[in-house]
Amino acid sequence: MKAVIPVAGAGTNLRPHTYTQPKPLIPVAGKPIIAFILDDLIAKGVRDFVFIIGYLGEKIKLYVEKSYPDISVEWVQQETRMGLGHAIWTARHCLQGVDEIVIHLGDTIVDADLSSFLNSPYSCLGIKKVSDPRLFGVVELDHDGFVSRVIEKPSIPKSNLAMVGLYKIKEVDVLIESIDYHIQHGIKTRNEFQLTDALMRMISQGIRFTTLEVFNWFDCGQKDILLETNATLLDRKNTHAEPPMDAENTIIIHPVSIGANCQIKNSIIGPHVTIGNDSNIDSAIIRDSIIGSYTSIQEAVLYHSIVGHDAAIKGMRQSLNIGDNTQIDLG
Repeated sequence: MKAVIPVAGAGTNLRPHTYTQPKPLIPVAGKPIIAFILDDLIAKGVRDFVFIIGYLGEKIKLYVEKSYPDISVEWVQQETRMGLGHAIWTARHCLQGVDEIVIHLGDTIVDADLSSFLNSPYSCLGIKKVSDPRLFGVVELDHDGFVSRVIEKPSIPKSNLAMVGLYKIKEVDVLIESIDYHIQHGIKTRNEFQLTDALMRMISQGIRFTTLEVFNWFDCGQKDILLETNATLLDRKNTHAEPPMDAENTIIIHPVSIGANCQIKNSIIGPHVTIGNDSNIDSAIIRDSIIGSYTSIQEAVLYHSIVGHDAAIKGMRQSLNIGDNTQIDLG
């Protein structure tokens, strides 16, 4: 089985952070989003990966090659973003002769019974009940529990079962043929070649899809959801480590995740704070926030904030959304 990880998106909803950092590398609960995906799949025995990269793709490539040297990786460049279906089609040469694939969106963390998902005798879609299905690809089921229809962001949904960005495909050649059909005939939905439309073509040809409802689904595409994900995953880790050796006159309110080589003094950190490596924090109060690596924060009170790498903040009391390589002094 091969895992296909599309990570070519620009992450516009998380700007300014994604001007310089691809969304899959933004840290939550102490490690990048993409690491949660890779760790889960590797733990289930998946060793072959195809990454579809685009904007800032070289940064993802460097991270994966450095952090996961023992897996087999193929890299595919999606030069023009024309939808998820087009992204998979771009990697079609990597999928020839492959019996099964799992597609996992690279900016989404999913809690699921992956063993049951990967071992399904049918192609399978990860789903979750949502309050407003108009925002998602939606699955409709027949009386036997098989998928009868999938539709992208319906204006009048007939189901509240949303696809969560996790797909297992057994009929790989049929999937590629279905996407190719839409591309050759210019069939788009919302001006893109959707994977959802290709799946519907497969269903209309008699391919049977089942579903697996996931336990939790973290679509880390917006600031509020990213911070909520950080808090949830920190709670789950039950992080109660001792404060770093260089934490002087500092109170740590768990759960937090503090990276290596940080210097912290005269501060209150937590709860629900992730701090990257090599950061310097002095006389600050920080809660419910994500702080990047190599960042300096002095005399500041931060809450519900995301601060990128190599940023410097001094003397303020605000809720922030600050990108990488930023320097602010409001003291």
